[in-house]
Amino acid sequence: MKIRIKFTRHGAVKFLGHLDLMRYFQKAIRRADIDIKYSEGFSPHQIMSFAAPIGVGIESCGEYFDIEVNSTTSTSEALKALNETMAEGITVTEYKQLPDKTPKAMAQVAAATYELYYKNKKDNPFTLQKLTESVDKEIMNVKEILVTKETKKSVREIDLKPFIYDFHLLERNGPAFSMMLSAGSIENIKPQLVLQYLFDRLGITLDLNQIQIERQDVFFKSQKGKYLPLGAAGDCIE
Repeated sequence: MKIRIKFTRHGAVKFLGHLDLMRYFQKAIRRADIDIKYSEGFSPHQIMSFAAPIGVGIESCGEYFDIEVNSTTSTSEALKALNETMAEGITVTEYKQLPDKTPKAMAQVAAATYELYYKNKKDNPFTLQKLTESVDKEIMNVKEILVTKETKKSVREIDLKPFIYDFHLLERNGPAFSMMLSAGSIENIKPQLVLQYLFDRLGITLDLNQIQIERQDVFFKSQKGKYLPLGAAGDCIE
């Protein structure tokens, strides 16, 4: 039986690296008495896979991982048991059963949404009007956005424009940015890259230490071409 779990993390736990977070949940699963399956062989481990891990320092309202279980209680009972084991800053919000043939969460990832805002309002150099004009001129109303993307294996020039699915403004500690970007195996776009491009075009120095990034959710693309949260692939357990 496949289970998809959604959780949030805010505060000090945003500084946990992915491996530390994975170990944390392995222990939490045991403490919550979730009947998780283990792999076979000389060194059995919990069958668990995370979707699109985020970088250190990024907060999140939507992170997911899949597990396989031998048996399970209801969604409400599992949520209660898990949240009783959670450290401050982490909350489990969904526990859903997946159809047997559902791909792993990481394989389904197609997009992610983010909010980026200044931690201190006084550091924000923008007014809402100026920000609206800048986003329209430099992001929304252009045909291409050429940037240099660096990874551990390569440095290459790409056109960001096809991978920015939405970019709009919101009010969060002053004018802020909301983005929906390509994620997953095809092209994984970091919101910092888009924001850096915008600031470069405006001739403003971007200090990422002043910016809080919060991922809102992670999406898969349905057969009808709609982007749906990963949790929509499963159903609550009565």
